[in-house]
Amino acid sequence: MPQLGESIAEATLIRLKVKPGDKVKADQEIAEVETNKAVMSVTTSYGGVWKEWKAQEGKSYPVGYVLGHVESAEAKGEKKGDRAPKKESDHGKKDKEVKTGTEKKSKKGVIASSGNGNGGGVIPTIKGLPVPARAAGASYMSPRMKARIEELGLHAADLAGLAPSGAKGRVTIEDFERFIAELEKQKLTPASSMRVAVADAMRRSWTRPLATVGRAARMDALLAHRKKHPSKPGPTLYAVRALGIALGENSVPAGRLVGDRIVHPNSIDIGFAVEAEDGVLVPVLRKVNQTSLDKLVGLYAERMQQAKDRKLPVEALGGSVAVVTNYGTFGLEWATPIPLPEQSLVFGLGAGKTVPAWDASSESFQPVTEAPLTLSFDHRVIDGGAAGRLLARVAELLENPEKL
Repeated sequence: MPQLGESIAEATLIRLKVKPGDKVKADQEIAEVETNKAVMSVTTSYGGVWKEWKAQEGKSYPVGYVLGHVESAEAKGEKKGDRAPKKESDHGKKDKEVKTGTEKKSKKGVIASSGNGNGGGVIPTIKGLPVPARAAGASYMSPRMKARIEELGLHAADLAGLAPSGAKGRVTIEDFERFIAELEKQKLTPASSMRVAVADAMRRSWTRPLATVGRAARMDALLAHRKKHPSKPGPTLYAVRALGIALGENSVPAGRLVGDRIVHPNSIDIGFAVEAEDGVLVPVLRKVNQTSLDKLVGLYAERMQQAKDRKLPVEALGGSVAVVTNYGTFGLEWATPIPLPEQSLVFGLGAGKTVPAWDASSESFQPVTEAPLTLSFDHRVIDGGAAGRLLARVAELLENPEKL
C-alpha cells in the first residue's frame, strides 16, 4: 500500500484490476483504493506477470502492507513487488497482525472493530473528548473502562448517551456493557470511512474555543459581474478569492497557535467544501491571493468535479489555511461551521434574498440583494475585533467584484 497523502495511514481496497497470470507493465494501474478523502489508483513498479493477491476487496490495509506480488520479467521467481523485509517470518507476522486485529465480540454479543469497522485491523490513533451524559457529567472512567473502549475501537465521545450510575458520576463497566447491549436491540448500520473521518475531525476541532461573527453583504454587483463573465463563476469562488486577498494582506487570522507561538502560513491556500456521498470533501486552491479570479475559474471547476467523483489528486488535498462553505445552496441563511483541526478559520456564505434598503439620493427604500456572511474562528488566535475586521474586508471585496 503506497503513501497516499501526509495524513493518510490506511486505505480500503475497492477494486482489483488484474488477476493472477495477467501480464502487467511498469506503472500500470492494478487496483483502486478508497481513503477518507478520495478514490486513488495503485500502480505496480515492475513489469512481468502478476502472481498473487494477498489483499482482498472491501478490506482496509495500512500504508506499507504488501498487497500482492509480481514476477519480474528480469528475474523470474523473485518477488520484487514485495517491498517489506525479506524474512518469511516477518511476512507471516505482519499478515497475522492484520488478520487478528479485526472484529472482536463483547460478552453481550456486540461485534465491534478495532479498526474502521471493515475488518482491516487498523487500530485508531485519534482520541476523542469525553462528552457528559448528564448535567453532572461522566466525570471519571476507570482504566478498565478505557481499555474496554479501546478494545472495541470506540471513542469516549461515542458514549454521550451513556448514563453513569457510579459514585460522583463514575461510569462503571456494568453501565458500559448495559449501554452496548441496548444498542444491539436498535437498528445499526455501518458508518462509511468518510463519515468516521468527519466525526474524528470534528471531535478534534471541538477541543478548541471556537466563536462565530456575522454580517450581511450586498450581492447585486457580484451577480451583475457574474452575469457578464463568460465562465459564470459561482458565488463560492468569489468568496474564495475575496478571503484569499484579505488573508494575503494580513495573515495573522490564518495562523495556528502551537504552544506559545503563532505559526503563520507560507502560502494562502484556500479550500472549499463540496458535498460528497455521506460526507464532505475539501479540495484546495493554492496561492489564491496571487491568482486572479479569471485564472481560478477553470481549476475550481476541475477540482469540483474531481471531488464529486471522489478522485481528488494529492496536490489538491490538505494544507489549506481556511475553508469556504456555501451553505446558502441549501436555503440556509445562517450557520456556525466548524474549522478543520489544522485550520483556524472557516468562512460561510448564506442564501441571498431581496430586502429593502434606504437610498439617500432618492430618499426611498430600494430593493437590494443581501447575503449573510459568517466567519468561525479559533478564539485563541484572534479575538472578535480582528475577526470582524477580516469579515468586513471580505464583504467589501464581494461588493466590489472588479477588484477580484
